Amino acid sequence: MQEDNRLGDYLRARRELVSPGDAGLPAHGIRRVAGLRREEVAMLAGISAEYYLRLEQGRDRNPSMQVLEALARVLRLDDTATAYLLQLAAPRPRSRTRRPRRQTVPPATTQLLATIGLPAFAADKYFDILAVNPLATALAPNVRVGENRLRSLFLDPAEQDLHLDWAATVRECVAAFRRRLGSDVDDPRAAQLVGELSLASEEFRQAWARHDVRPMRGRPVRMRHPLVGELSLGMSKLDIDGTDGMVLSVFHPEPGTEDAERLALLTSLTTAPATREVTVAAEK
Repeated sequence: MQEDNRLGDYLRARRELVSPGDAGLPAHGIRRVAGLRREEVAMLAGISAEYYLRLEQGRDRNPSMQVLEALARVLRLDDTATAYLLQLAAPRPRSRTRRPRRQTVPPATTQLLATIGLPAFAADKYFDILAVNPLATALAPNVRVGENRLRSLFLDPAEQDLHLDWAATVRECVAAFRRRLGSDVDDPRAAQLVGELSLASEEFRQAWARHDVRPMRGRPVRMRHPLVGELSLGMSKLDIDGTDGMVLSVFHPEPGTEDAERLALLTSLTTAPATREVTVAAEK
């Protein structure tokens, strides 16, 4: 989360993930660097090696749009990653350090959580859970107000055991987290969370160092639940209107499948009428 050379760090990380073969270059002999060399990136992008070196080192922070687009092509960036690259290169006004402000979950979202009949929760852009219905907590015990999804996924062995595709799940989460933060490097909550996870988890350090950037998207989730066995559920993510990056996540099975039957069984086992109240984070 260092502000000093975000553009250079991103270029270097992405360069190391592109092989010479991917870039159409021969790979002869022993290479001392992962991915492409700096001079290879410069040659393919049509710029001087010295200029590219200045970009990576942070000595030049004002590349033209043409240079950035050429680098995006060489580094094989998709549309989302290219937009992120342009965002990093854009000049940012100086801003004062802000205190993180807890958002209020809209009443309509709370009502939806109570009536949807599916495991669902609302989280902010840091993946802090702000509201949850009982079925979501029954499905995954760490999905409860006050928990952070990244912290749970990387630091809790029980959470890791629950996910059959844990490695792919956490890579997607880290890439989505970086995309949601964008170039907002002054955010103290984000810096605190990244620092904590970097110290505590080698897997997080590796995922964060890749600088992957992907949009938050729905994906299948495969879980091994202690009460009902294996479940394969869709997971849809919906932006919540009128909030700063708050997202509603909903788990849902394919109708008529064993997964739907197992989720119905979990519902009958864990959500008695007296326990169907939605939990919402207290305002601060």
